[in-house]
Amino acid sequence: MSESAMVLTDAATSASTPVVSMKPVVLSVPGRGEDLQVRVSAPATGNELPIIVFSHGFGWSMDGYSPLVDFWASHGFVVIQPTHLDSRTLNLSPDDPRTPLIWRFRVEDMKRVLDQLDLVEASVPGLGGRLDRSRVAAAGHSWGAQTTSMLLGARVLDPDGGAGEDMSDPRIKAGVLLAAPGRGGDDLTPFAVEHLPFMNPVFADMTTPTLVVAGDRDQSHLSVRGPDWFTDPYFLSPGDKSLLTLFGAEHSLGGIPGYAVTETTDESPERVALIQRLTSAYLRSALDPQDPSWSAASTEVARSADPLGRIESKRSS
Repeated sequence: MSESAMVLTDAATSASTPVVSMKPVVLSVPGRGEDLQVRVSAPATGNELPIIVFSHGFGWSMDGYSPLVDFWASHGFVVIQPTHLDSRTLNLSPDDPRTPLIWRFRVEDMKRVLDQLDLVEASVPGLGGRLDRSRVAAAGHSWGAQTTSMLLGARVLDPDGGAGEDMSDPRIKAGVLLAAPGRGGDDLTPFAVEHLPFMNPVFADMTTPTLVVAGDRDQSHLSVRGPDWFTDPYFLSPGDKSLLTLFGAEHSLGGIPGYAVTETTDESPERVALIQRLTSAYLRSALDPQDPSWSAASTEVARSADPLGRIESKRSS
């Protein structure tokens, strides 16, 4: 098990603190075929720390998304990253009987982290007694965003078109969906229809407060629609929601999967920095209604002379 400490700073926020990162923390999961390995990143100081459970995109692992994880942890969040079964680090065969069910295992992975918070907390030196378990958020990118949406109340349609199983988790009080897939059915390409039957979400019951982040140049090879497909979780769900549309952003949203990732086709440190600040501000306010961070950040974006994106919000009726 490895442990590292780092100091991260950001010109726009002075509350940066040293971070302790621990991996792998191994959680036993009977019936999964592989123990669940997670990475935990936490501020070295502070108490009553809110929690973010993060779901990676297809093929990634607990080692990805450092630009987000490092920032969140250095600004007061405990971030827990499970490695899902689709990770390239596990090299699961397409013929493995678990492969068609990975979308379900992913949701269960996220819940398992919360089920075993005692073990997670005890595995990181100095973290004991410092978590605020009443303030838990979930976040994810791409397939990880689809995974996260189910924890927030989205469902997968049954083959007969009915709303599928409710896999939401009441312990999760807020969410961030980064480049989350939209509706299925006729909005999917033939490849997606044939190979990804779980990509038929319905957002009618996704009532948990959520920030949806979409790029206005994110053209998916899984949908016949344009970049607006990634805004479906905002427009098709009820309750308190916000949408951040990033100008010029493709699927990596400027480079959130890593600091030097070859699949990033729209590299933009400025865009990544905006996502860092806005997601942090959103979660602070969503987990603590008295916190003004999101209101202040939204105003800053609206007043920008050269904005990198736009924010819109809706409230419960």
